[in-house]
Amino acid sequence: MALFLVLAFVASFAGAAAVHRIAQKGRTFAQSEITIPRGDTILFTNEDEYLHQIYVDSKDMSVDSPEQAQGQTIEVNFPRPGTFPVRCHIHPKMLLTVRVE
Repeated sequence: MALFLVLAFVASFAGAAAVHRIAQKGRTFAQSEITIPRGDTILFTNEDEYLHQIYVDSKDMSVDSPEQAQGQTIEVNFPRPGTFPVRCHIHPKMLLTVRVE
């Protein structure tokens, strides 16, 4: 019985969403693209001396965060499959392409 409970507990977390971390530094994202499973979350941490901001504007998802000072982290969940351009309003050349499977 105990083994069954342990296996049931482990199975319940097998499909759990993951958290990915992306730094913002040098007026850019630490990577230019990432592929994640549907339901995962990305934590964007400002490691820059400049303000940053996160926005996603697509037909399937819209995010527009407040300004983010150095050291602050913004959490964005990606609940739907698709390809999402993530940008910073303050630094429009910043681009991270998030592919959600």
